Amino acid sequence: MEKPFLKSRCLKVIYKGICRPILKYFVGVQYPDCSFLKEEKQFVIIANHNSHLDTLSLLTSLPGDILWKVRPVAAQDYFGNTKLKAKLSNFFINTLLINRRPKKEDGKSNAIEKMVEAIDEGYSLILFPEGSRGEPEQLSKMKSGIARLLSQRPNLKYVPVFMTGMGTSLPKGGVVVLPYNATLHFGRPTLPESDDSYAIMDQIEKTFADMVEKYGVKEEEDDD
Repeated sequence: MEKPFLKSRCLKVIYKGICRPILKYFVGVQYPDCSFLKEEKQFVIIANHNSHLDTLSLLTSLPGDILWKVRPVAAQDYFGNTKLKAKLSNFFINTLLINRRPKKEDGKSNAIEKMVEAIDEGYSLILFPEGSRGEPEQLSKMKSGIARLLSQRPNLKYVPVFMTGMGTSLPKGGVVVLPYNATLHFGRPTLPESDDSYAIMDQIEKTFADMVEKYGVKEEEDDD
């Protein structure tokens, strides 16, 4: 995969030169050392999702040299509901747009197929398995898409990331960013222990259950 010079430079300047200092010094985001990701050929970052700050914080945490080949998976109906918006999000966020509500003729696996295609092209992904933003400091039930993706590409490592404080700085529906000590907790790149999607889902849920316990964030209880 050939590195796009202009786009790679723009992403590095935007996220490492502009956005990261703002998030670090004015919002209070605390960043870990993520240089170990440069040693990985490919990966999929899976993270909890409480705020619009989540994607921005993840992108600004990554090594600048690999930003161009990391694509956040995003909802087409939100980030690509117009041609201009889709082009801007693709260039400035490097999004992989998927349809959360595919038409019947498109098939249920359309989103998975697009992610597999991006992986096969050499990209890494950022994915929020909860599907949408939840309540601050709570972990909602994860959807099975990530497990189905990894079952089709079992040699792909996943990197669990647990974020705290983002939903307090900018909660769902909020428009004002509040200074807060938000933190990103990166786990190590991990291979699925099986190619069975149910076993993979159990593995991922166990990983995040351990992170919930370690970092003291409440897990959202099922209504039933």
